[in-house]
Amino acid sequence: MQKVAVFPGSFDPITLGHTSIINRALPLFDEIIIAIGNNSQKKYMFDLKQRKDWIIGAFKSPKIKVDIYQGLTVEYCEKVNAKFILRGVRNAIDFEFEKNIAQMNNKLNDEIETIILFTEPQYAAISSTIVRDIIRNNGDAQQFLPKNIKV
Repeated sequence: MQKVAVFPGSFDPITLGHTSIINRALPLFDEIIIAIGNNSQKKYMFDLKQRKDWIIGAFKSPKIKVDIYQGLTVEYCEKVNAKFILRGVRNAIDFEFEKNIAQMNNKLNDEIETIILFTEPQYAAISSTIVRDIIRNNGDAQQFLPKNIKV
C-alpha cells in the first residue's frame, strides 16, 4: 500500500516555510497531495487558480500532486486514500492548535494519522498572514516566497 499524505492549507500564498516542510517530508511518503482548502466564507488575497499555479511551479517532484478541496480534511483524505495528514509547526502556539485538530481528526477517523514536522529555524517567523501584510503594504516579500512567485 502506498504511503500517501495530504498537506492541507489555504496557501495564500505558499511560503518557503511550506516548501521546506514538503521537501523534508518527501522521503517519508510515496506521494504528497498539497490540498488547497477552498472556504467560500473566507476572503483570500490570491485567487484559487493563482495559488494552485504557484504551488505547481514551486515543485518538480513527481511525488507531489496539487488538488483543491472543500469540507473536512479527514473526508478528503478518505476520498484520496491518504492515511496521513502532514502539518508543519513554527512554535508552541502552532503546536497546541495542530495537536487539537489532530486529536479531533483522530476521533473522526482513527486510521488517518497526523504527522507534524517542526519548521526549520530560518523559516519560523514566516507565515502567509505576515507575507500578505508585507505585500498589502508594498513591502518586498520575495525573500519569503519560492522563486517562481512574483508579487
